[in-house]
Amino acid sequence: MFSLTSSHRYFMFSKPTDMRKSFDGLCGIVSEKLNRHATNGDVFVFFNKRRDRLKLLHWETGGFVLYYKRLEKGVFLLPESNGENLPLAWSQLVMIIEGFQLKNMERSPRYTPKNTVKKVS
Repeated sequence: MFSLTSSHRYFMFSKPTDMRKSFDGLCGIVSEKLNRHATNGDVFVFFNKRRDRLKLLHWETGGFVLYYKRLEKGVFLLPESNGENLPLAWSQLVMIIEGFQLKNMERSPRYTPKNTVKKVS
């Protein structure tokens, strides 16, 4: 079943990506540039140079799923990355997709049990 939730880990590739890349090309970026395994269940987020297109690469049981969104107007407003690849929280990804700017937004502290701590910027 196609589904992404807050239980997944999300990683944004900070450099513009050629949106002609499909499964194999994006998997190459994941392994070579992000130093991660594309089949570990994480979700990898890619944007094009104009920031009007987005691809999400995700491994589910049995194969890859590729989500693709093209904006007809406007751009995705990305958090500052200083050239680094960023981990994203589900809420941050949703806000980027919905057009919110994360630059001046701060997240209020929330309780997280010690055995499930996720470091998210």
